[in-house]
Amino acid sequence: MAQLTPDQLVDELSDQERRLTLRRFNHSDAWALGSMLADMAHLRHAPVAIDIRRGTQQLFHCALPGSSADNDAWIDRKRRVVERYGESSFLVGARHRARGKTFEESSRLDPDRYAAHGGSFPIRVEGAGVIGSVTVSGLPQAEDHAMVVEALERFIAS
Repeated sequence: MAQLTPDQLVDELSDQERRLTLRRFNHSDAWALGSMLADMAHLRHAPVAIDIRRGTQQLFHCALPGSSADNDAWIDRKRRVVERYGESSFLVGARHRARGKTFEESSRLDPDRYAAHGGSFPIRVEGAGVIGSVTVSGLPQAEDHAMVVEALERFIAS
């Protein structure tokens, strides 16, 4: 992302969430989206882990070379932010930073369980709201987030 002010970043991330709403999302969709993300990461030699959930059920998980169990822990922490706030982990963190605070200070949530770092994005379905999450961990937070957004854009277009 280009250099944006904190408020501009919040606006851009909010716009992404409005645009990236799905008509439906089932097990086959999770496989297709997850496979697309894994292919993208593989082609880029990105050392990431990928996780897709519907509710509490894990529908897809993949760990590419160079990733580790630490990435799975980051996935869980970022995913919990999406589950709690119904917004991307990057947007939640950006909102706090735009107010001149950190998520860790102002949320009062256990930082070992919640991380408002980029990479987890809500799966939002028309008429149903947020039904799950798609998460990438292993790159800098803006890149994790961008990879998920790119995959969702491709998935919606296909």
